[in-house]
Amino acid sequence: MEALKTSREEQTPFISHIIANRLVSAYRAAAAAADEFGMPILDLDMLDPESMPKSLVDEKLISKHHALPLIQRENRLFVGISDPTNIQALDEFKFNTGITTEAVIVEEDKLNRLIDSFLDEQNSALEGLDDADLDNLDVEDPTENQQTEQDDDSTSDAPIVRFVNKILLDAIKNGASDIHFEPYEKSYRIRSRVDGILQEVAKPPTNLALQLSARLKVMSQMDISERRMPQDGRIKMRLSKNDLSISG
Repeated sequence: MEALKTSREEQTPFISHIIANRLVSAYRAAAAAADEFGMPILDLDMLDPESMPKSLVDEKLISKHHALPLIQRENRLFVGISDPTNIQALDEFKFNTGITTEAVIVEEDKLNRLIDSFLDEQNSALEGLDDADLDNLDVEDPTENQQTEQDDDSTSDAPIVRFVNKILLDAIKNGASDIHFEPYEKSYRIRSRVDGILQEVAKPPTNLALQLSARLKVMSQMDISERRMPQDGRIKMRLSKNDLSISG
């Protein structure tokens, strides 16, 4: 089959290739895949994006595997895919969440739009960090003298580092006495206390909760693996030649 040969040469998933080249409609491809592989099919237009458990899976995995967590039912996670042979996505989602995964066939074009919308949401939450004062903010990082084993991961975490630095910098400039990082099941908010009043300063995506927590623990020299017991730490910073410390 010429389309299959071309998709292999281009290293493009077969489903994505035939739809991108308009050889078949996204709906017909999804219906045929569901019927052939005996998988359930779902119209993404009928699903409320706000109800999706997107915080369960890191955005890098979503982008890498072109798959999206759709519904969670207790210890089962239903994952939307357009390619029924995309078993690796299910395996990695299961490994990272510890939840049994089941595939749900969805239309390729609708899946593309939903993933793009999700990734744009993550990026927009970390925009506006080009504050010039960030260049003068030096945070003592206890890991900076250690050999980095995964340069790609460090690069991808750079926006998180800059986001946390921005939150701390703004709190200092506003004279905040304390900062609250508050992850909830379906939301995440950051508040700072100024003149005795807690004020919301940011609402990052919930799926960034673990990355934000890990970054704060690294900065505070805490145990990253400990998630149950409370820990004490201290962040050392230098802003415009002034030494500052933050305890938590």
